[in-house]
Amino acid sequence: MYIHNLGAQSLASLGDRLAEENEGEPVDHYTLIKTAYTNKKTGEIDDGVVRDVVSLIDSQMEEEVSQLQTEDDDSTGSTGLPRVRINQIVEAAVPKKKGRLFGLARRSSSVPSASAPPPSYVDQEVLLSQMRDKDARISALESMVASQEAGWEAQRNLNEQMMAMMRSMNPNLEFPTMPDPNAQNRSLILVKT
Repeated sequence: MYIHNLGAQSLASLGDRLAEENEGEPVDHYTLIKTAYTNKKTGEIDDGVVRDVVSLIDSQMEEEVSQLQTEDDDSTGSTGLPRVRINQIVEAAVPKKKGRLFGLARRSSSVPSASAPPPSYVDQEVLLSQMRDKDARISALESMVASQEAGWEAQRNLNEQMMAMMRSMNPNLEFPTMPDPNAQNRSLILVKT
């Protein structure tokens, strides 16, 4: 059991209150954990596990900020990470039990609930690229099917010509009627897909 300092308030309502104080912008998981588990009188985190987790998150965020500043020579000295990245760091650092994030009373984004909406931080460029690739594959398949159908039509015409020639050469023989190859080929397409 983890010691929080919320009283009768839930973590969800704390998150809502912090979002209101933040001009309607949701706060990151790190801020939520620190606010929920810090003792208001002493300003310290009473729970040792929570204290260790917050310390680990602090060090990982500092390391990432320092990497960003060394990679960017024109850095303006900004130490803020995007909320999405902070949440990813927190989710990687906190213990999980049955798919739930410790200290947050919610599921990890890597284990979404059945009713959860898709994550809002999906890169639209990646999605557009995937859609273009699928569109190109669909177009290629459609042209392949069209060329196969044209080939089947040409073969059917050739078969009809050969049957007409055989009938003219052997008028006394009875030749079987040929089934419609288009009907057979369509059923083959349906079976293959």
